[in-house]
Amino acid sequence: MVLLHGYGETGDTWPALAAKLAPNYTVIVPDLRGMGLSARPSGGYDKKTQGHDVAGVLDALKIDKIDLVTHDIGNMVGYAFAAEYPARLRRFVLIDAPLPGVGPWDDIVKSHALWHFSFWGPDAERLVAGRERIYLDRFWNEFSADPKKFPEASRAHYAELYARPGAMHAGFEQFKAFDQDAIDNKAFVARGKLTMPVLAVGGEKSFGPTMAVVMRAAAVNVQEGIVPGSGHWVMEENPGATIALITDFLAK
Repeated sequence: MVLLHGYGETGDTWPALAAKLAPNYTVIVPDLRGMGLSARPSGGYDKKTQGHDVAGVLDALKIDKIDLVTHDIGNMVGYAFAAEYPARLRRFVLIDAPLPGVGPWDDIVKSHALWHFSFWGPDAERLVAGRERIYLDRFWNEFSADPKKFPEASRAHYAELYARPGAMHAGFEQFKAFDQDAIDNKAFVARGKLTMPVLAVGGEKSFGPTMAVVMRAAAVNVQEGIVPGSGHWVMEENPGATIALITDFLAK
């Protein structure tokens, strides 16, 4: 079982789910390229390359097939992995974020709330230097149904990690790569939709059923799931319902 996090967090978002899965799985929880405690190379932040990162981790651990649970930018990395290594993936759960170039992407990115998709570069980095917590609070506050559900201890922990040298640059590179990701994803879809079982999960107060709309443009066997009362940060806002959706899907 591989769990992939998204922006504003690291693999440290997954302990509650990992604990639930550990009796039945070897649970692998990497930090994405450039994020958390992972290395920060100068390039390779397109999601196709990061899909190869996931394959490399599995090769190093001598693991062939996996189930995969992803959130936010982790969805994009997970989709690239699934498209290039479909035989290595049994089941795929994606949570609350779109895929560049897939389905209603062009309409989704018109939302003013997603201005950060285009916020990157040297001046953006200067603007947030020393203000990482303020910048990240905007994500945790605006994309929560109830900002109080995102704990202060988690905010402090992630802000410290993102304030480390090169961390904000690497995070911005994830967004900068979206144009290339859209090109790559359109090519993946043109080759054929995913055939493994897919659970597309949306927070009720965030992407909701749109997640299933996105994934039906890229996969043929899609089940919809909604996390009640939750915004984007499902593992903080309603972990019990999120874990139940995932474990019920995996048990089928």
